Amino acid sequence: QVQLVESGGGLVQTGESLTLSCAASGRTFSNYALGWFRQAPGKEREFVAAISRYGGQTTYAESVKGRFTISRDNAKNTVFLQMNNLQPEDTAEYYCVAKSVYDVNRVARGDYDYWGQGTQVMVSS
Repeated sequence: QVQLVESGGGLVQTGESLTLSCAASGRTFSNYALGWFRQAPGKEREFVAAISRYGGQTTYAESVKGRFTISRDNAKNTVFLQMNNLQPEDTAEYYCVAKSVYDVNRVARGDYDYWGQGTQVMVSS
């Protein structure tokens, strides 16, 4: 079992930045590829970003490329999502996910085994 706890969400204005954190516990953190998904009201959950077990590979949704950066600190069992130039369409509940795989693209395709409770991000125009 892996427990994931997100934090860092909040209300910001268009163009501002936020950094989300996800703290993991339970199993060896570096065994897991990690990712972020989001779900806006009335919409399907969508992929945002993913990172490989040691951080050597990352992948992003087209809608956030150049604005968001995913990173991880295996010594602190934490994954981050730095979000810059936030837009109203980024408003959503953001979820951290994990899967014990080498292929980060599997997580990007929605193949994950663990997820957190989410943290809310609201961007006002």
